[in-house]
Amino acid sequence: MMGAIGRAKVILRILNKIYPKTPIPLKHKNNFTLLISVLLSAQCTDVNVNNVTKNIYPKYNKPEHFVKLGRKKIERLIKSIGIFRIKAKSIYNLSKTLVKKYNGRIPRTFEELEQLPGVGHKTASVVMSQGFGHPAFPVDTHIHRLAQRWGLTNGKNVVQTETDLKKLFPKKSWNKLHLQIIYYGREHCKARECFGISCKICTTCYPGRKKPIKTKKA
Repeated sequence: MMGAIGRAKVILRILNKIYPKTPIPLKHKNNFTLLISVLLSAQCTDVNVNNVTKNIYPKYNKPEHFVKLGRKKIERLIKSIGIFRIKAKSIYNLSKTLVKKYNGRIPRTFEELEQLPGVGHKTASVVMSQGFGHPAFPVDTHIHRLAQRWGLTNGKNVVQTETDLKKLFPKKSWNKLHLQIIYYGREHCKARECFGISCKICTTCYPGRKKPIKTKKA
C-alpha cells in the first residue's frame, strides 16, 4: 500500500499535469484589494465576490478610499454578499488601521497581518502567498476535504491539515499547489461527488477503495 509520501508525489505529478498554470481566482488590483476580496470570500463563492468587486475596485482600491467611504457606504456596496455588515465593519476598521499604522501599505509579515481587524491565519496566508509570493499553504474547505480523502491528514482541524501538508510537500510547491488543489476540488473531487472513490487522484492513490470516505468539516 502506498504511504503518504508516495501519495503526495503522485498527487503533485497529476496536479501539475492538469493545472500547469494557476491563475488567482479572486480578481484584484493590488495587495490591498486582494486582502479585501479574501475577507469578502468568507461564506461566499469567488464568482460572487468578483461580480461585486468589479464595480468597486475601479473607483475604490486604497485603504484611504474605504476610510472616506465609511462603514454604511461600504455596506451598501457589498450588500449582496453574505454577512455583509460584519465584513463592512472589518473592511472599514482594517482600512483605518492601515492608514494610521502602516501609511496605507499592507504589512508583509504573518504577525502584522493577523493583527488587522477581521484577518485570520488563512486570510493572511493567502495575502502572503498570492500577494507577496512568500511560501504559505492557506487551507480552505476544498483543501481540508481533499487532504482527508487522499490520506494526507487525519482532518482534526485546518491547523493540523496545514501542518501535515507542509511536511509532505516541498516548500517551493506550496504557493502553486494550494491553488491546484482548490481547482481540483471544485472540478473533479467535489464535496457531493467522488467521496474518495471515483476521481483520478482518489482511484490512483486508493485503487482498492470501495466505501465512500467521510470527512470532517473545516
